Amino acid sequence: MRIDEVYAKPVRPEKVLCFGEGNFLRAFAAAVVQKLDDNAGFDGGIVMLQGVERGNAALINSQNGMYTVVERGSDDGRATENFMRVDCVSRCIDPYSDYEAYMSVADSADLRFIVSNTTEFGICYDDGEKVGGTHRNFPAKLTDFLYRRYRHFKGALDKGPVILPCELIEHNGRTLKTYVTRYAAAWRLESGFTEWLEKAVVFADTLVDRIVSGYPADAGEICGKLGYEDRLLDVCEPFFLWVIESDDERVKNIPFASCGLDVVITDNLEPYRTRKVRILNGAHTMSVAAALMCGLDTVEHMIKDETFNAYVRKGLGEVIPTFEGEDLYEYADSVTERFRNPYLNHRLASIALNSISKFRARVLPSIVGYAERFGEAPDVLSFSLAALYFFYLKGGENVRDEKKFTDETASCRDISDFLSRATLWGSDLTQVKGLKEKAEKSYGDIATFGMRAAVGKVTYGK
Repeated sequence: MRIDEVYAKPVRPEKVLCFGEGNFLRAFAAAVVQKLDDNAGFDGGIVMLQGVERGNAALINSQNGMYTVVERGSDDGRATENFMRVDCVSRCIDPYSDYEAYMSVADSADLRFIVSNTTEFGICYDDGEKVGGTHRNFPAKLTDFLYRRYRHFKGALDKGPVILPCELIEHNGRTLKTYVTRYAAAWRLESGFTEWLEKAVVFADTLVDRIVSGYPADAGEICGKLGYEDRLLDVCEPFFLWVIESDDERVKNIPFASCGLDVVITDNLEPYRTRKVRILNGAHTMSVAAALMCGLDTVEHMIKDETFNAYVRKGLGEVIPTFEGEDLYEYADSVTERFRNPYLNHRLASIALNSISKFRARVLPSIVGYAERFGEAPDVLSFSLAALYFFYLKGGENVRDEKKFTDETASCRDISDFLSRATLWGSDLTQVKGLKEKAEKSYGDIATFGMRAAVGKVTYGK
């Protein structure tokens, strides 16, 4: 029997709209709402919005919005496994087949929060989005939705939602607000709407930190333990952190303290963001190209490989001196321990998606910061850039990026030309002291000795 045939789902007012229905939001935002419902009397349901044309709306609705979050990790070396049944998702809308069903949610008096996770590339502006009709671009789609809500409630200030974007970009809330306002101007929407956006709608900057691997390979075994079929099993690590920058009372009054999750409300999330992006995400990005070229397939396999473990630790040793923050070495140790989680099946091929943009955001600031502080580029991080170039030339089907990046990389004459492309990096990286020389040497070692031997040389210095 399916989960929805075994358990009845409570009917709750739809207080939350999620832009996205993928693994992350279901194990992160929906998990928060579930805990608020169970422990803090939130009494809120979620409407999920399918993010891409071939998404999970039909599957989610076939289980009546119910599924299981599986937290897997270790505690003092002992394996832990916890199950949480999620019944707060009321439905999932496919806006590609029924745009009006999505827009009608704007008319709901119950709606209070909007959460999004449209990847690092979802918060962008598209000149092709015109007023009227259906929209694909996320900020355009949100502008359309908010404008309908503004008109339906005649500009009532108490009907402005709190928007909590989870995309991993700097100033995600402020950037999203900028694009929504830009669309409002481009579409010549009345000034009262822009004033309503300013006074009634909260666009909060946020930072999320939780590794979610999604549907597990041993799903049959898990379902046997649970006693029901669940085709939406969602595996994640126990670690959870959500940092929200806001001084709005609507955010401060959310009873997060009752849900047993680490949620921080702050007036400055930048130290948290820098720590997470540079250390956790940076560790992924500095190592993924080389690890894939060495035949490794998951983060666990990579971190348990003696050479790559040393490589990652040495790389993080180069990252940490490039910025200030609290508990940086302790956080780095916790990251490498989280990477060892045997249950996540966090595939390197998934991490490698859109590596150029990820490298620019996650690793490049550490390279530049290290060179500015110490007068030369760092060894491991410089090597990781050479490995990335080699990967894009030789990585085959594992290379998945925007065509403009793959085409431009393929057109580079050599590693020096690759570094000089401001269209890839935002500036000419050959001007970073020592980077060109170290990257050229690393690329030569990779081409001559092979990736694994070259990783060993830069890691152990021989």
